[in-house]
Amino acid sequence: MHDTGTGNTGNTAQPSRRTLLAAAAGVPAALAAAGPARAAAPDDSRLRALVSRMTLPEKVGQLFVMRVYGHSATAPDQADIDANLKEIGVRTAAELVAKYRVGGIIYFAWAHNTREPHQIADLSNGIQKASLELPRGLPVLISTDQEHGIVARVGEPATLFPGAMAVGAGGSRSDARTLGRIAGAELRAMGIRQDYSPVADVNVNPANPVIGVRSFGADPRAVSALVAAEVAGYQGSGVAATAKHFPGHGDTNVDSHTGFPTITHSRELWERLDAPPFRAAIAAGIDSIMTAHLMVPALDDSGDPATLSRPILTGILRERLGYDGVVVTDSLGMEGVRTKYGDDRVPVLALKAGVDQLLNPPDLDLAWNAVLTAVREGELTEARLDESILRVLRLKSKLGLFRSPYVSQAGVDRTVGTRAHLAAAGRIAERTTTLLVNEGRLLPLSRRRCPRVLVVGADPASPSGTTGPPTGVLAGALNELGFAATALSTGTAPSAATIAKAVAAARDVDAVVAATYNVTASSSQRTLVQQLVAAGRPVVAVAVRNPYDVAQLPSVPACLAAYSWTDVELRAAARVIAGRVKPRGRLPVAVQRADDPEQVLYPIGYGLSY
Repeated sequence: MHDTGTGNTGNTAQPSRRTLLAAAAGVPAALAAAGPARAAAPDDSRLRALVSRMTLPEKVGQLFVMRVYGHSATAPDQADIDANLKEIGVRTAAELVAKYRVGGIIYFAWAHNTREPHQIADLSNGIQKASLELPRGLPVLISTDQEHGIVARVGEPATLFPGAMAVGAGGSRSDARTLGRIAGAELRAMGIRQDYSPVADVNVNPANPVIGVRSFGADPRAVSALVAAEVAGYQGSGVAATAKHFPGHGDTNVDSHTGFPTITHSRELWERLDAPPFRAAIAAGIDSIMTAHLMVPALDDSGDPATLSRPILTGILRERLGYDGVVVTDSLGMEGVRTKYGDDRVPVLALKAGVDQLLNPPDLDLAWNAVLTAVREGELTEARLDESILRVLRLKSKLGLFRSPYVSQAGVDRTVGTRAHLAAAGRIAERTTTLLVNEGRLLPLSRRRCPRVLVVGADPASPSGTTGPPTGVLAGALNELGFAATALSTGTAPSAATIAKAVAAARDVDAVVAATYNVTASSSQRTLVQQLVAAGRPVVAVAVRNPYDVAQLPSVPACLAAYSWTDVELRAAARVIAGRVKPRGRLPVAVQRADDPEQVLYPIGYGLSY
């Protein structure tokens, strides 16, 4: 299933809504002869002619964006053939395109689509060839979730950047634009023309299990500026950006992958808090907007998720906000959109609500036939389908897919993971690391006074495409900076024996760096840090996901927020610890006191330096 989230944040504390909201709510060939497509004025007459020649089944197919297993369009591994037969009823991506005439395909690492850049380019070319060789064949819009930070589908050697909350801590529109420009160029070189990024949700809830550090922060004005900048970067590189998740997923403690969240904001609060980043994205010319599988009673009291809500998607997004680009659903395999209706009704209701692209249904054959039947029986008109197909074809035309659907290996070599791109990602990461505590000027660590360093802590599964584990990456980076560092993984829930082992190891070093991951009041990570501090060695905590960890670590003399445990962010944190660069990040969210969530411990904008 399509997974835009990466699991629970682990924060169980529930700061009051009043405190958090008060802190956050500051406001084919048929087109080849046409020459280069113009973004502002696509040739609608030619596109309409294409639509008019399509059969009804072909039209239905153009509305779907589907997963498919395998590294090759025609010769995947046997295990991937078996998975495709079981889930989709086809053997390969080429067969998927031929049978259902899908308008888009989404890449995932777990589907074995993204092994390495040259293979991805070959897969993209194979998919385009399979589609374009069909009668009335059209180019396929290939997409992926490349948010960076904790959600990335294309890994090393492609350039991986800090995630959104880290970029929010850096606060630089220029950096956000650079991220989009470089990441977009690399995706395009591999044949991926639509990226489901940036996240436009304003994360005001520390307990949010699905957004969290995927958001730029809790200030809607700051989030809006960074969303617009990243959109400009991506789309300037010829990749469609996607603002998500409309109408806003930042204030929930339910994951829409596994449940059906409700946003209780009033209409007025929604206008001030959730709407601004989407308005900014629309003003920036955003190519696509992704829906959220959640209920907002103040916007639609029917009990339907926003994905299936005509008042939200047509009434607010289309009519009130004036958006006429592509609207794509979040994955239709997620529980939030499947709670109220069956999988046969969801795609039909989504189209009736105003959606253009139906993303990754759990059962494509069921969904495809449900839409076909709805048109044949009159519930949906063919004209309604044509409206969405024209939007999708306009986007394909704007992205140059009719003129130049294929990519080259030389383009991959010129573009993907270049030294200049990797250096830019490293510089951006350095500007995001946030210093929250530095008692007695413990940081930067001196190689002369503290040459031997022990790195302990949580080693969550590495975000896709990075090396990990975090303790090993941090220790390796410190070694490169002249320290004698060793790594000891203690996990996200260290046992008493593990804690005792770490404390014993700390006696043989000069300083300890502890990587923390979503520390709670009852977490044994908290006990680990307390006992390391009590052992008398200087301890530096590095929060490798949520910055809220600092509230649970009152005894630690130094604490940094890295916002993710990807290599680029951990290496930047190591350079800050070593004093090679000064910490420049500022909190993009407020951190409440652990003992009194009504009180702000560190406000938005807080951050120390050397």
